[in-house]
Amino acid sequence: MTVELRALSTQDRERVIQASIEAKNGAYAPYSKFRVGAAFLTPDGQIIKGANVENASYGGTICAERTAIVKAVSDGTRSFVALAINTDVAQPVSPCGICRQVIREFCALNMPILLVPAGYEIGGNGDLLETTVEELLPHSFGPGELELPRTS
Repeated sequence: MTVELRALSTQDRERVIQASIEAKNGAYAPYSKFRVGAAFLTPDGQIIKGANVENASYGGTICAERTAIVKAVSDGTRSFVALAINTDVAQPVSPCGICRQVIREFCALNMPILLVPAGYEIGGNGDLLETTVEELLPHSFGPGELELPRTS
């Protein structure tokens, strides 16, 4: 999806970070004990939250980032301007590979992704890591590649 990204205001930044922290409380992680919360900010200011949901059949597990995207897309939202991800780990943790690819499907390459460590205080600098889709998934394959001309 192509969305014209605007600079993320301090207020929107704090809202999406706080939402990721809140989302983590919905995690179901009885096996790994690794709770993750994710929150997307939409162009119209909506926040869509997701948490990881594990399954005894490990392949049935869904990560927080994909939970949030599936919720949004199934309700008709396909454009995002920011993503925040929070865990219980005291350092920033980035999305897994499959989540990176799913994020790439719906988000601009330069969309900010905020990796929020446990204990992060809103308004503080802390160890928050700000990155982008392109930095997390360089040389990526996305919807645009399907439109490229093919040779016989």
